[in-house]
Amino acid sequence: MLVEENQFIEAPGPAPIDFPPALRGVAHVISYICHPLFLPLLVTALCVNALPEEFVFFREQSIMFAYDTLLIRVGAITILFPMLVVLLGRALGFVGSIYMKSQRDRIIPYVASVIFYFWAFYTFKKEGEAPAFYVSFFLGIFLSVVFSLVANNFLKISMHTVGWGGMIGFFTVLMWGMGMNVAVPLALIFVLSGLVATARLILNAHTPAEVYIGFIGGILMQWIAFGILG
Repeated sequence: MLVEENQFIEAPGPAPIDFPPALRGVAHVISYICHPLFLPLLVTALCVNALPEEFVFFREQSIMFAYDTLLIRVGAITILFPMLVVLLGRALGFVGSIYMKSQRDRIIPYVASVIFYFWAFYTFKKEGEAPAFYVSFFLGIFLSVVFSLVANNFLKISMHTVGWGGMIGFFTVLMWGMGMNVAVPLALIFVLSGLVATARLILNAHTPAEVYIGFIGGILMQWIAFGILG
């Protein structure tokens, strides 16, 4: 909610649980390693290795090693550019912390990410060389960031669980919508998603509601994207 000073205020909640430092340290490591910024590049690497016949165009465009131009392109749009926005926002005083602990800190990075992910989706769509399920994945990410931006007006939704919910949504689309056998990676994603959600709760970064809403939003946005393009 906004007050006259244009600051977000958060409703008081129960006192956070003080977990042991060692457990919090492990939670920090999980949160960093499994950060949602890395997921588009991870999915790209998995797809080009599991389904190389679907990415022949990008292999032919490679310069130094297989799919290097695609991996660099995805990495720049989904990792490098968003990180630069956060760092620039912090340097200019628009973002209070690079960890974006408040809802206000997340506004500019969300808006920038909406632009970046729409750019990624639109260019893959217009090129017509990427497989439909891959284009759908990026549309789902774009919708997820829009969902997160809107939800940010009401609660500090977990970006981690939005991202991992998107992973669940994408792989269920591959399984149920396209008939691919992805049972093993999907099971692993469920385990990792549970670890990530637990880590965010251990760090008192989010309430359970913010974690669950993130999962639901991420899953639904991938399903909606597939419904639009599928």
